[in-house]
Amino acid sequence: MTVDRMAIRGHLEELRSRLFKAVIAVTVGTVVAFFFHERLLELIVEPYSLSVGEEALPFFKVTDAFSAVMRMSLFGGMVLASPVILYQLWRFVAPALSKREKRWAYPLSGVFALLFVLGVLVGYIALERGLVFLLDFGGESLQPLIGIDAYLKFATRFILAFGIAFEFPVFLFAAAAMGFLTSKTLRSNRRWAVIIILMAAAVITPSGDPMTLLMLAGPLYLLFELSILAIRFILRK
Repeated sequence: MTVDRMAIRGHLEELRSRLFKAVIAVTVGTVVAFFFHERLLELIVEPYSLSVGEEALPFFKVTDAFSAVMRMSLFGGMVLASPVILYQLWRFVAPALSKREKRWAYPLSGVFALLFVLGVLVGYIALERGLVFLLDFGGESLQPLIGIDAYLKFATRFILAFGIAFEFPVFLFAAAAMGFLTSKTLRSNRRWAVIIILMAAAVITPSGDPMTLLMLAGPLYLLFELSILAIRFILRK
């Protein structure tokens, strides 16, 4: 076996090991979330209840209730396991990083997890507004009848979209730490940043209403400005 093949095989084994540990973390998180699935379902259904005035969502198939509990448990498990997943990702790419880049890995991983959770919280808050817009769009001539399965698919995707969108400052800071851009570059391109953030927010938010768009675009622009300050002062220090 050649050296290149041995190296590739070693990388694949390392990747498999990291993926296995991440799956174990998600599994453990899912089990923990399962024990609190009733409360989690109440939380995820609450924005719908507030928007339409109904306390419960119907289900149309015998298996829908079971699927809803499993989906909610898996969603909770992924959120709980996100720090472990990020750590495994870091351990996989660490051998390819320089000493200078490794120095930023641990704090960036912590910020990455924190921003994800913050994005999930903002997405949850924005969910009610998005539902009000979508459910009232047809006027009084249309009456919504939404099952729990369809609702959970929409709600989890909506919240995850916010969580993922909030991660972009980490990538900006990482790019600056590796010398690809500077705070001056970002400051001189603020107008383009506003346009890109608004376009991204319009694509990410499924509801499409202006209020929900601003609820995502506003924090994203604030994070953009904080990224400029972090790059300017932390990296200079």
